Amino acid sequence: MIEITAKKTYGKRTVLNINGLVLEEGLVYAVIGSNGSGKTTLIQAIAGLIPYEGKISLGTAKKSDIGYMPQKSYAFDMSVMANMTVAQSFAARRRKRGRALALLRQLGILHLKRKNAARLSGGETQRLALARLLVDEHKILLLDEPVASMDINSAELAEKALNDYRELCSPTVIAATHSLQQARRIADKIIFMSEGEVDAFGDAETLLENPPTEKLRNFLHYGA
Repeated sequence: MIEITAKKTYGKRTVLNINGLVLEEGLVYAVIGSNGSGKTTLIQAIAGLIPYEGKISLGTAKKSDIGYMPQKSYAFDMSVMANMTVAQSFAARRRKRGRALALLRQLGILHLKRKNAARLSGGETQRLALARLLVDEHKILLLDEPVASMDINSAELAEKALNDYRELCSPTVIAATHSLQQARRIADKIIFMSEGEVDAFGDAETLLENPPTEKLRNFLHYGA
């Protein structure tokens, strides 16, 4: 089990206040909520990227088992293929070459493998960032708006790649998303955040079809 008790403040402003949230390992959690609701702060706290009050237990995973994809994707000033295994040993690069090529193909950017990644479009960069993440095995995947810059077709490819990765590695996936449609497609559970707190949490289909709180009902009515 992953257990989260975390509070983050900036001055007198509390941006995250979660007490005793328990996540079952091996499931996909979609974190939804309006801008400023605390989605990114939660992801960053679990990743260990920001200081906070409290404690986050990763269950059977260690910090080194976390794979993190930030909201703003980046690419190194080298070829797309070199980006896939950057900073890894020569032996690791050789071992993972086949998987790297397969991911680039699956995400529709294999034809760009020799292109300088610094010259990719926003959507291409995001697909590369996802492929680079999925080339390794992780027990926990933390994804912050992983398809925000992708078109519909690319987003579908990304969701398929994530689903295949889940079958291969059985990670716990915690994905912040602005898309309710995507949350419906990929998530086992929904975490709905409002003003830094978990306002509603539960089975994805049940929560979205029968929202238990007024804040969630309003959010679903007006959309993200």
